[in-house]
Amino acid sequence: MERKHKRLATPRAAGVAGVAFAILTAVAIVLVRIALPGGVDDVTVDAGQRSAVRTALELIPFAGIAFLWFMGALREQAGEREDRFVSTVFQGSGLIFVAMLFAAAATAWTVLDDGRQGSSFGSDLAYALLTTYAMRMAAVFVITTSTIGRRLGVLPRPLAVLGWLAGLALLVVGAEVPWSELVFPAWVLVLSLNILWGGRSVASPPAAPT
Repeated sequence: MERKHKRLATPRAAGVAGVAFAILTAVAIVLVRIALPGGVDDVTVDAGQRSAVRTALELIPFAGIAFLWFMGALREQAGEREDRFVSTVFQGSGLIFVAMLFAAAATAWTVLDDGRQGSSFGSDLAYALLTTYAMRMAAVFVITTSTIGRRLGVLPRPLAVLGWLAGLALLVVGAEVPWSELVFPAWVLVLSLNILWGGRSVASPPAAPT
């Protein structure tokens, strides 16, 4: 009975963690994009812009923690029915995404501390880690999550299709389109709201027949 109670509580944990991640990440991206509309081409950064970027970077660790909680809660619901191959890709892409996100934030911190902007190596590296590598891993995570949910029959077809399209967009577009980074937190938000409203997780197995 205790085990059953814990599993029933997991979908809500996934939904809440997903909403937290989506909001924190979206706010961080918006702050950076507004402060540095030219990305790494912004050579000069005033005090206000520096403060906005610093605030965004301070949000990243909390966003990463929320995402790990979100990912763990989703995986818990797969239970014994999980496909080991797809689940391995799901877990690996999620962990690498968080690692790239933290690496990008840490690199950006060094640029702020050094007082160097724009064309510096640190700015280029931070930008590449976020828009290229982290977003590619986010794309894989979106696609595998949608695949798992659809295979288990608990993710509505429109939401699964939306996930595949979002993953494809993140995989192909990358840094070429400004603001494309918002696709990932937007997808997580939609998925999390579906979990909260539906009372179940993406990977929740259907009830066994009695």
